[in-house]
Amino acid sequence: MNRRSFTKKAVLTTIATSLPFCLFAKGMLPPIDEVELIGKGNPTLSKGIDYQVRPKVAIAFKAMKAKALEDGIQIKVVSSYRDYNHQNRIWEHKFKRFRESGLSPIQSIKKIIEYSTIPGTSRHHWGTDLDLIDGAKQVTGDVLVPSKFHGTGPFCKFKEWMDIHAQSFGFYLVYTDVPNRKGFNYEPWHYSYKALSKGYLDLYRELDIKSILQKNELVGSDSFSDEFITAYITENILDINPDLLT
Repeated sequence: MNRRSFTKKAVLTTIATSLPFCLFAKGMLPPIDEVELIGKGNPTLSKGIDYQVRPKVAIAFKAMKAKALEDGIQIKVVSSYRDYNHQNRIWEHKFKRFRESGLSPIQSIKKIIEYSTIPGTSRHHWGTDLDLIDGAKQVTGDVLVPSKFHGTGPFCKFKEWMDIHAQSFGFYLVYTDVPNRKGFNYEPWHYSYKALSKGYLDLYRELDIKSILQKNELVGSDSFSDEFITAYITENILDINPDLLT
């Protein structure tokens, strides 16, 4: 090895080891640190009319959307990147509502996490996940309701199309409708771009979630026991579509 090659290798090694919470060293993904993983950073995002996602996600999404349009499906984004503050507003609103209804703090938390994530733990913080529907359909009320994606629901054709084509563009349903899956309820609208989110999840699993949430003084976090956090990680964060874990 000549001196120039050795020097270059040494510099790269120094950078990689100085960024212990970054995928730079693996050469696989755009860099992401702990701050971005919990939704408090400033990630580089591509912005569309109705979405903000990582640039690689945007490229794949645009291709999928164009193909769907050829087949009569008008994909619309209901939600994409959400930062910590956005997720926290959702959390505090629901926590207050459930507490006022008479539920205890931990009962309120368990009710919230049937569908909504704890701020700092949302996959939407990563800029890799999208909530999608068919924008061509006229729908009243909440659009993110499982029954609207099946049978005679307005989004059943959209769901059928996604079941066939989504994975060919790199997108996978996260919270599947399979027996015995725990954690968040079935969400036929929530898709993740695996090429990035798989690596981000691997990094996320290295975090001390409990201490991070309590340090941020999240409402209700004083009710988070070690047992609750362990169950939340096992069931809500990791009990997802197995294709997104391997």
